[in-house]
Amino acid sequence: MTSTVPALGTRTAEGSALQAVLLDMDGTLVDTEGFWWDVEVEVFAALGHVLDESWRHVVVGGPMTRSAGFLIEATGAAITLAELSVLLNDGFEARIGRALPLMPGAARLLAELHEHGIPTALVSASHRRIIDRVLTVLGSHHFGLSVAGDEVSRTKPYPDPYLLAAAGLGVDPARCAVVEDTATGVAAAEAAGCQVVAVPSIAPIAPSERRTVVSSLEEVDLPFLRGLMT
Repeated sequence: MTSTVPALGTRTAEGSALQAVLLDMDGTLVDTEGFWWDVEVEVFAALGHVLDESWRHVVVGGPMTRSAGFLIEATGAAITLAELSVLLNDGFEARIGRALPLMPGAARLLAELHEHGIPTALVSASHRRIIDRVLTVLGSHHFGLSVAGDEVSRTKPYPDPYLLAAAGLGVDPARCAVVEDTATGVAAAEAAGCQVVAVPSIAPIAPSERRTVVSSLEEVDLPFLRGLMT
């Protein structure tokens, strides 16, 4: 990825550099965590089951195999994981076809990273069919690559998706900044050795040594991300 705009200040005082930015999708760049829950409620209602609101915090941010599997077990619904996955993806795709709101600051951050030629990847637990639909709104040109949850044998909270993204961009995971909105995604990024910016969407996330917590993407810009590497 190249740019005519000089990438000033890439090096920190210690000589280390931000090599890439890896971003989650649902709840981080697009305001869709609530969409998934709404679709889950609708699908299970059609199956004759009412979802407990407290389960929302259990399924948020996780891979579909985990969230759908939990809901099948919790409700006792007579449906297979494969059948439920199709229904959930169909429902979600229909929902984002009607509206796909971006999180505040998302468009500005993506444009800034692209303008300065910062290698960027989209790393999501959502399936490829969903990611490709969302990329038409986010702009696929903003990303050097994308990693979908159904393209890795172990998705979040395992580090595999972020390690795969870093390898695909040819960068060191330790020199990557990851932006995530859930504890599951944060765990994956930290296990990969990345620096993490947490922007909690549904449940709170506490700060830690390799994790900075902000309330909105509007607080995140390129100087902020470069500062994580000091």
